[in-house]
Amino acid sequence: MILHFVATAPAKVNLHLGVGEARADGYHDLVTVFQSVDLWETVRLSVDTRAPRVTQGSVVTGMTTSFGVKRPAEDIDTPANLAWRAVDAVVDAYRRIDGAVSLPRVSIEVEKNVFVAGGMAGGSADAAAALLAANAFVGHYGGTTLSRDTIVDLAKSLGADVPFCLMGGTALGAGRGDEVVEMMSRGLYWWVFINPSVPLPTGEAFSRLDDLRHNDASVVPHLNTTTLSRCLLTGEPRLVARALHNDLQPVAVAMRPQLRALLDFAADCGLRAIVSGSGPTVALLCEDEEDALDARDRIEAAFDGYEIVCAAGPTTGAREVLEY
Repeated sequence: MILHFVATAPAKVNLHLGVGEARADGYHDLVTVFQSVDLWETVRLSVDTRAPRVTQGSVVTGMTTSFGVKRPAEDIDTPANLAWRAVDAVVDAYRRIDGAVSLPRVSIEVEKNVFVAGGMAGGSADAAAALLAANAFVGHYGGTTLSRDTIVDLAKSLGADVPFCLMGGTALGAGRGDEVVEMMSRGLYWWVFINPSVPLPTGEAFSRLDDLRHNDASVVPHLNTTTLSRCLLTGEPRLVARALHNDLQPVAVAMRPQLRALLDFAADCGLRAIVSGSGPTVALLCEDEEDALDARDRIEAAFDGYEIVCAAGPTTGAREVLEY
């Protein structure tokens, strides 16, 4: 008999990304506003109930990923994958509580619907979903689950965006972006996301921003989200569009000049276009679903080969899925 433990988690878009100065540890303090959108990553743990159980070492036998988006050139089905690491992290944390627990081996399946390396937290959503699926798994065989606080701590250890993918909705992020607090927001916001599929390394983008600030004193961090917070309370996409901001956008465009033409064209199709997170995905906010679908069609016609999808937010965060 095969048992399945399944969870799903959403992608994110940064409505505001303010980047502080570099810290001694190499990271930057961030002030960001996240919104979850209804592009979902699903993680399924499959267990053969007849298989022998183990009390130490990884319980993961392997991993397979199916892609609803463009497949990356490199193999991502490895122990370094965030979903794999999340399962191992939950099992390790559970064993620290109950060292005698005996667990069967599991295989991991991931269904990807978020652009790979696109600045929308697809990998972090995988990790968030895997944390919940793995917690259900250890609860089934150990009799109790890890606390929510423990799961959140594990999320922080896996990556800065993972805690928000657990939470969902609209949230203010601080620190590395991993300290998240729910924000009030009204309305549903329709987006078009466009991925030009050009690599844009996150670390290099932050380094370029540091260099730009060193050479130009007028380039300063934007760490105040008051205007955006007020706009979100109105539920008016036009007002929210005016308040969108990303400190990394100038360096993203400098690193990948083709983003400028995409940003300009997209802005003519909707309310406002910005680079999502560290890029390279461009996020276009639209008035409503009809406008988003129309914008998608126009952009598809103009930019052949780019990945383009419509989505709405905010959504819920990661959640378990019952599968029969």
